Amino acid sequence: RRMSHEDAIAAGAMALFGEKYGDEVRVLSMGRRGEADFSVELCGGTHVNALGDIGLFKIVSEGAVASGVRRIEALTGEAARLYLEDQEDRLKAAATALKTAPADVPERIAALVEERKRLEKELAETKKKLALGGGGSGGAEAEDIGGAKFLGQVVEGLEAKALRGAADEARQRLGSGVAALVTVAEGRASVAVAVTEDLQDRYDATALVRTAVEVLGGKGGGGKNGLAQGGGPDGERAQDAVQAIRSALAADAREAA
Repeated sequence: RRMSHEDAIAAGAMALFGEKYGDEVRVLSMGRRGEADFSVELCGGTHVNALGDIGLFKIVSEGAVASGVRRIEALTGEAARLYLEDQEDRLKAAATALKTAPADVPERIAALVEERKRLEKELAETKKKLALGGGGSGGAEAEDIGGAKFLGQVVEGLEAKALRGAADEARQRLGSGVAALVTVAEGRASVAVAVTEDLQDRYDATALVRTAVEVLGGKGGGGKNGLAQGGGPDGERAQDAVQAIRSALAADAREAA
């Protein structure tokens, strides 16, 4: 129905933010709740005569416009039908790629995600073992520095988050000694140092890490006396970082002598 702008507002019609209305406005009402309409709004554009004219209605996006206000966008009629057909085609294509029925696609994807997590974990463990020489080849040999065993190496393909655990494992394999591992990802190096308990009164893992981090162009490094980690942006100096730790151990051995 049509009425003056003022009368429409007085009747409870809601004006949409940002819309412009003339002196005479179109008022749309939808649904009934008791004696009142469920929704009453001003309308400044050309619309259908009744809600039934819209037919199929599919919301395709929604988001925030302002605090407490959401905006939705939808397709109707033939456009909505074509959209749903396209979505169905995409679902069928996904089902074909996954070698399953369309109805089983969510379950199949969830299974693949879990399988990928398991394989990534197994791969990380394999990389760690190969890096430490546990795969039958490769890996650095421990050397003696001032009567203490030292294992220092740059490990390939090991994620920074797995470095601390790898250093701890290397420490356990040494029995007594110092392990220093460096890995590089996207040009940035990460270093972890682990010291066995019997040598922690002589060597501080945190201090050794900071020595390596300085070479790598970084600052600081943190952890505990027996296990610490840090990093720096200069990944090309990974070997130099290992050498810096080796030199620090040798200097300490000379002082002790």
